[in-house]
Amino acid sequence: MDQWYQVQNAAQVDSPALLVYPDRIEENIRRMIAMVGGRRERLRPHVKTHKMPDIVRLQMVQGINKCKCATIAEAEMAAQCGVADVLIAYQPVGPKVERVARLMKTFPNTRFSVVADDANVIRALPSNFEVLLDIDMGQHRTGIAPGPAAAELYRARPGGIHVYDGHLQQPDVAERKSAWDAALEPVRRLLKEIGPVPRIIAGGSPTFAFWARETDFECSPGTSLLWDYSYGTKMPDLGFLPAALMLTRVISKPAANRLCLDLGHKALGSESPIPQRVHLLDLPDAKAVGHSEEHLVVETDRAREFSVGDCLYGMPGHICPTVALHATATVVRNAKACDSWKVTARDRVLTI
Repeated sequence: MDQWYQVQNAAQVDSPALLVYPDRIEENIRRMIAMVGGRRERLRPHVKTHKMPDIVRLQMVQGINKCKCATIAEAEMAAQCGVADVLIAYQPVGPKVERVARLMKTFPNTRFSVVADDANVIRALPSNFEVLLDIDMGQHRTGIAPGPAAAELYRARPGGIHVYDGHLQQPDVAERKSAWDAALEPVRRLLKEIGPVPRIIAGGSPTFAFWARETDFECSPGTSLLWDYSYGTKMPDLGFLPAALMLTRVISKPAANRLCLDLGHKALGSESPIPQRVHLLDLPDAKAVGHSEEHLVVETDRAREFSVGDCLYGMPGHICPTVALHATATVVRNAKACDSWKVTARDRVLTI
């Protein structure tokens, strides 16, 4: 019996190809809505995972009209779709300040906001910019630590709070929840000190279930829309469906236990160690041993079962950077490749 991911007309799809399954994306959106108790206004999915207007529209059909973005191109794409409220979760510096101003002028029906954590940046931003103070929950990538300095900075421009906790990925749910509670406690003290804030935008996919129970917070998961092997393996408790895969082909059999696939760096996110970059659904025992620009070499005792030209389906270890490598995604409905979606916001600049 065919697996859910197999494409009946795969012979017509060139490889490597990014495949998306809209029925599964729609189900993931429904599950996200259910996790916040049906309060769609609490959802602000992160565009950086997929960068596709078609997925933004799938969210809008289900009543989600907010987005979180990492780039101005992503924000512009969301605004082009008619999204009402867009957060750019990236401190604007250099020419980005003027670009955000142009976004606001070009799309007056969309509410734009930005995050910032630096006093000089906050003072320099135009007065009509809505600024959310970026708080560091322990990842130590961006943000200001919650405390007196953060309270003082917030009072200088009280637009709201943004917190992100992407480092909390413990496979054990109780351990993840305990770490989240500990990281959130200083934020709670800060909120108590500064008093009511207009809005708090918080979290990503790994801790989404915890934030969903905190009714005063907006939730901003992204990977939950498409899911991937890393999160699916470490956090099956979240219950999202894989909705994007890679179609790859065997292009050589260099040894009795080796297959070479057309799934190089240019098609597959490569920031993780080689063995963690992709999981082959039809060949789960395969171990990736070499990865270069155009080739992925795997070792498996089942290599003899495959011929040059055969298709395999791979679940990326990290879907977000994988999607960004592709100009289009092949749409699979009813087990057939039937359309393509443009990965619009993979470009750094659209029109602004």
